Amino acid sequence: MNRNIDSAAPPWDEIDTVFLDMDGTLLDLHFDNHFWLEHVPLRYAEKHQLSVQEAKQRLFPRFRALEGSIDWYCVDFWSRELDLDISALKRELEHLIRVHPQVTEFLQALRATGKRVALLTNAHHKVIELKMTSTGLAEHFDHLICAHAFRVPKEDPQFWPRLAAEDPFDPQRTLFVDDSLPVLRAAHDYGIRHLRAVRLPDSQAPPKQTEEFIAIESFDELLDGLA
Repeated sequence: MNRNIDSAAPPWDEIDTVFLDMDGTLLDLHFDNHFWLEHVPLRYAEKHQLSVQEAKQRLFPRFRALEGSIDWYCVDFWSRELDLDISALKRELEHLIRVHPQVTEFLQALRATGKRVALLTNAHHKVIELKMTSTGLAEHFDHLICAHAFRVPKEDPQFWPRLAAEDPFDPQRTLFVDDSLPVLRAAHDYGIRHLRAVRLPDSQAPPKQTEEFIAIESFDELLDGLA
């Protein structure tokens, strides 16, 4: 079902704070999916003289076992676990880092309103630095907030109270956009009123089902009423 612009655009006069996820929301998740599903297995196979398929059989259960934990998002953790320089491997694929369409225009319009705008990501600080340097998006934010500072990821119920204690905001006057349903559900349970999911986090993959959440296919759907 295609939603029209009016259904996706939030009531901007009721919003003071905007939290925006990075990977899959502002940036194309193809980089991350290709990195973990193809590039890491390739380099692991080379290191251990395995076929790529054998490397995937070893690695993927280890990845799945840690999904939803802060370690899953930690560059330093995986560098130790796999004896690979994960940061260096990410730089090998830097050319695949892409900003989703209309993101820059949306951020420019958002900043012009004077609302507080923060990046809110589970990504490790080394990954944030790489991607902000590559895309130039950092200048559009008041804050870059890394979940690693709170020792739990955004999908953990403990994350939101810890964030609010450190960086107060009114959940009833906050918009949060993310591509992860577990993260959005945790935000909803905490009381964040305005939530939007991303239907096309990976440009090379089919649209995802966003279930109970209003979804956007492009950030221009949020522009209505912003000015």
